[in-house]
Amino acid sequence: MLDAALTSFRQVLTPPFRSVLWRSLGITIAGLVVIWFGIQALFGYFIVIPWPWVETMLAIVAGLGMVIGMTFLIAPVSSIVAGLFLDEIADQVEAEHYPNDVPGTALPVVKATLLASKFAGLVILVNIMALLLLLIPGINLIAFFGANGYLLGREFFELAGLRHRSHEQVTALRKANQIRVFMAGLIIVGLLAIPILNLLTPIFATTFMVHIYKQAEARQPRGVPEQRLR
Repeated sequence: MLDAALTSFRQVLTPPFRSVLWRSLGITIAGLVVIWFGIQALFGYFIVIPWPWVETMLAIVAGLGMVIGMTFLIAPVSSIVAGLFLDEIADQVEAEHYPNDVPGTALPVVKATLLASKFAGLVILVNIMALLLLLIPGINLIAFFGANGYLLGREFFELAGLRHRSHEQVTALRKANQIRVFMAGLIIVGLLAIPILNLLTPIFATTFMVHIYKQAEARQPRGVPEQRLR
C-alpha cells in the first residue's frame, strides 16, 4: 500500500498529469476562495457591532475560525473536483501500470460529479460534527481522521471501481477489502492535513485508489465477474 501511495504521489508530478494538475489546482483554489468570501460576506451582513474594538476582535477570531474551517472544507471540495477529472486520471494510470487489463469505461461527467457531490455533502455533515469536538483534545483528531478516512476511502474506491463494475459489485468488493480501503483512506486524510500539499488531494487520491482497486480486484476469488454488464 505504501508503495502504491509513493508511486501515486510521484505520478501526480509527471508531465502527463501536469495539465490535469493545474486545472485541478485552479478549480480547488477557486472553490475555496468563493467559500471564504461567501462566509465573510454573510458574517458582515448578519453581525453589526457598534463598537469598533469589539468588531476587530470578532473579526480576528472569525478569521482564525475560518482558517480552521477551510481545513475541513478541503475534503468535500476535493471530492467534487475529483469527479470532474476521474476518467482522465484513471485512464492514464491504467494505461501506464495495467496495460494488459481491460480498460475501464468512462463514467458520464454528470454522473461522476453527482456521485462526488453526494459524498461531499456527507463529508461536510461529518466534519461539522468533528468541528463540534474541536475543543476536546485527542478525540477531535480521532474523529477527523477516522470519519474522513472511512468516507474518502469509500468514495474514491467506488469512483475507481464503477469504471469496471456495477455499484453492487463494487460495494461487495469494497466490503471484502474494508480494512485495506480504510487504511488507504487514512493515507489520503494524512495528505489533507498537510498545508499546500493538500491541494494535490483530488489527483493523488484518484490515482492512489485506482491502484488499491486493482490490487483488490487481483485478489478476488475466482468466479466473481470482473466487468459490469454493458
